[in-house]
Amino acid sequence: MLVTIDVGNSNITIGLFEGNTIKGTFRMTTKIPRTSDEYGIFLMDLLAARNMPHKSVKAVIIASVVPDVMHSLTSGIVKYFQVKPIIVGPGIRTGIKLATENPREMGADRIVDAVAAYELYGGPVLVIDFGTATTHDLVLEDGSLVAGVTAPGLRISANALWNNAAKLPEIEIRKPDSILAKNTVTSMQAGLIYGCIGQTEYIIRKMKEEAGLAQMKVVATGGLGKIISKETSAIDTYDPDLTLKGLKLIYEKQGK
Repeated sequence: MLVTIDVGNSNITIGLFEGNTIKGTFRMTTKIPRTSDEYGIFLMDLLAARNMPHKSVKAVIIASVVPDVMHSLTSGIVKYFQVKPIIVGPGIRTGIKLATENPREMGADRIVDAVAAYELYGGPVLVIDFGTATTHDLVLEDGSLVAGVTAPGLRISANALWNNAAKLPEIEIRKPDSILAKNTVTSMQAGLIYGCIGQTEYIIRKMKEEAGLAQMKVVATGGLGKIISKETSAIDTYDPDLTLKGLKLIYEKQGK
């Protein structure tokens, strides 16, 4: 079994693969400090919940944008599974070319998403990840990642509202029944969701225009991507497991 781990700013997402099949996905909060034992035991418990023996884990691959958790996480995996994880970083084979001005600035999660979108859906492709930040990355037909746009994610925008305006409450991030809001909560929800839809459609249109790629595919992922992708025809496909699939694809390239 292959364990794929995406360490994001808000959540750690874990995928369990048997062959090409995802047997389970799980999330845990990133910001809670944990020891190597806590990480190891958590992963052991996840496998036990799916009736999978821990000895079935043959490999682990990790993409992380949070360096502070990596020592404990990797130590826990080595201690409890006797497997040294592969870390997505400089020098690893991915199958795409980073053609931006400073490739080392590119986050591991964005590289993994780009690999998955290109391999699974073909190029040119624009991949959008609705995570802590909302990222838009353009991969050309030849597999070159040439440009990216970074915007505040929905949760960042929501937190900015209720943390910086004394009378605005903390709310659930969801689409209201109508943009014609009649109370504070639905007015905030309308501003967040419809604002994100408008931003998304404009960025897609502008990137297609400047790249000269009017027929480029658009693939979205990320926890809040489902809300936005349902509301716009500008997004062709929503794939909630894109990052985990990308990690599996990168793992497979290391043996070639």
